[in-house]
Formats: sequence, structure tokens, C-alpha cells
Amino acid sequence: MYHNEREVGKAILAFLSSQENAESLKREDIHFTSKLATNTSYEAARKSIKQSVKQSGLGYIDLFLLHSPYGGKTKRLQCWKAIEDAIDDGEIKTGGVSNFGVKHLEELLASNPRIHPAVNQIEVHPFNTRTAMTSFCQSHNIVVEAYAPLARALRMKHPTIKSLSSKYACTPAQLMIRWSLQHGYVPLPKSVTRERIVANGDVEAFEIEADDMEKMDGLDEYLVTDWDPVDTD
Repeated sequence: MYHNEREVGKAILAFLSSQENAESLKREDIHFTSKLATNTSYEAARKSIKQSVKQSGLGYIDLFLLHSPYGGKTKRLQCWKAIEDAIDDGEIKTGGVSNFGVKHLEELLASNPRIHPAVNQIEVHPFNTRTAMTSFCQSHNIVVEAYAPLARALRMKHPTIKSLSSKYACTPAQLMIRWSLQHGYVPLPKSVTRERIVANGDVEAFEIEADDMEKMDGLDEYLVTDWDPVDTD
């Protein structure tokens, strides 16, 4: 999908066999995710999955996602069938989707799949709460993976974010990550700075009060920071 599976796989294997692996982690301790770039056909999806596994060199992929709902109903369902068969063959441990709207999830579940999607990776943050979608996912035991949980830093200076960050003695990023966790999501913050990566994982020392969670929920403005295919046919 991102043309980096080989490089990521090599980095993981190099770390696991290095002295830096002080905790003696093994392959099964690492969660590796990849995606299908486009929904074209069952055969193309199976080929892409096999290629991803081979290029990564990791033996299997922990989570494999359909990157988007583009392509139409028939192709979406064909590609999901490819994920099911790849799970049966041991190439994938878990299957999921990304950027699927409620209607796409309803369509998939209505097809009576042998394996239900475990994850829907979508853009979710206090400025784009997608309440209907997240509620649907949680009511159907689909984990919400929140990408862009920091709204790509576009609202870090918002008065409410600044005020609450001060109240909880945390960074705006930590506040937004904590909001996501308290909603039961799996946030996927990104940074290239070591200090920020460490800080983004250090969010267990505080809990946002219920009233403040409601304040943050109320910031919703349907801010889309990337693409938004959730309503495509």
C-alpha cells in the first residue's frame, strides 16, 4: 500500500535480533498492519496480500485492511472474501476496513461474511467526532482505529484545547489522545520527533472528567484533514 513493507519488515527483524531488544520481544509481540490499496477483484486482492506478506518477510500480517470503500459493492465484497481466505490460509491474523461509512459496514455485515471486520480505521478526533459511525462500530464489536487523532495539529491552539491542557497539566496532543482512549478508540498519533512520540504514549497519569469530555465532544465541526470517502457508492 505505502511501498514500505520490505523496509518496515527488515527494521522489525533487525530490532528483534539486536541487543536493543532488551525485553527479548519476539515476532508475535509485534503488531504489523498493511492495507489493500484499491478494490479491484478477488484475484488481485489475494495476489496483493501474498505479495505484502512476502515483502515484509514477517511470515504473516497481523491486521490487513481494505483501504477504502471505493470500487463499488461487488468489488468490496470480493476483496473482503479475499481477506477471509487469507485468514484461513494463515497469511493474515485479523481483517478490517478503513474509511468505511455506516452504509458500507451495513452492506458487508448483510452479506453474512464468514468473518466480520474487526477494525474500521477512520479519521476521528474532537473536531470530527463521527458519532453515528463510531456508535455503529462499537455496537457491532468493530474497533475504531482513529487516524489523525491530533487533527494534524490544526486545532492545537483552540481555546478549549489550550484551557483543558492547562487544567490537566498535559500537552494538547496528550489531551486529544486521552479523549480518544476514553471513548474506547485506538488512536494512531504520528510524529517524527522522539520526544513527542514518547509523550504521546504517556497519557495514563490523568483522566478527563465527564463534563470536560462533553466540552470536547462539542467541538465537532466535521473537520476533515485528509480524504473522506465514507459516503461513496
